[in-house]
Amino acid sequence: MSDDLPAALPYAEVIGDPIAQSKSPLIHDFWLDALGLVGRYARAHVKPEGLAAYIAERRADPDWRGCNITMPHKQAIMDLVDDPGDIRGTIGAMNTVVRQPDGALIGTNTDAAGFYAPLAELDLAGAPVIVVGAGGAARAVLFALARAGVGFVTMIGRSPLKAMGLLATFGLKGGTAALDAPLPPAALLVNASSLGMTGQPPLDLDLSSLPGEAIVYDLVYSPLRTGLLGAAEARGLDTVDGLDMLIGQAALAFELFFGAAPPEGRDEELRALLTA
Repeated sequence: MSDDLPAALPYAEVIGDPIAQSKSPLIHDFWLDALGLVGRYARAHVKPEGLAAYIAERRADPDWRGCNITMPHKQAIMDLVDDPGDIRGTIGAMNTVVRQPDGALIGTNTDAAGFYAPLAELDLAGAPVIVVGAGGAARAVLFALARAGVGFVTMIGRSPLKAMGLLATFGLKGGTAALDAPLPPAALLVNASSLGMTGQPPLDLDLSSLPGEAIVYDLVYSPLRTGLLGAAEARGLDTVDGLDMLIGQAALAFELFFGAAPPEGRDEELRALLTA
């Protein structure tokens, strides 16, 4: 399952299907080396039909500290681990599983805090927002936006019914639009889908209706400069790329896995490593 699984060392890993594109091992190994901690962080290609077997196998491994979860497992994982923080009832998706000393596996979500960190100094209360996607990442985004008190949320995706259900789940006022529909004016546009990712269809949106002070935030980080961000930059809009959320959520998970906070003052060095 894992392409670089360490032996007889404390380790964590990231699971998904596909998984080769993940930069999480670079991040966690950079922090482990910087702190002089013994441990490793691996990748594991886990297909949907193999998720339960993967969890059962790792549950029995005392060296395994846990895993981060990417597409398409963020909701299916909830049926396989403990949920003391009621992630199912709040965000509705897990991106992190942590093994306890007694072997119990606890699921949580660090995506919401990681997503919101670059926006924390902004006042989004009452602001109109556009969110593309309705999967596990979108759930974390909507959870964070609801806590920020945003205004009308326009959901763009393939399933209007699912999108409206998510808005209701998080107590947000909003509506839906098709991918080819004109965008409404918004203070923030977030791509929480896989569109624009390497190997996926592009996300082609006409951004001309966005005001000049709007922010375009793309959670995709492979490639780092997506077509969406390129279009936003061409319009002179502020942008946030996928590394901000990736590093932010990873920092919270790292402390859960290895019992130490990432080193301070090394973010620019880490970003240079990730974009090399």
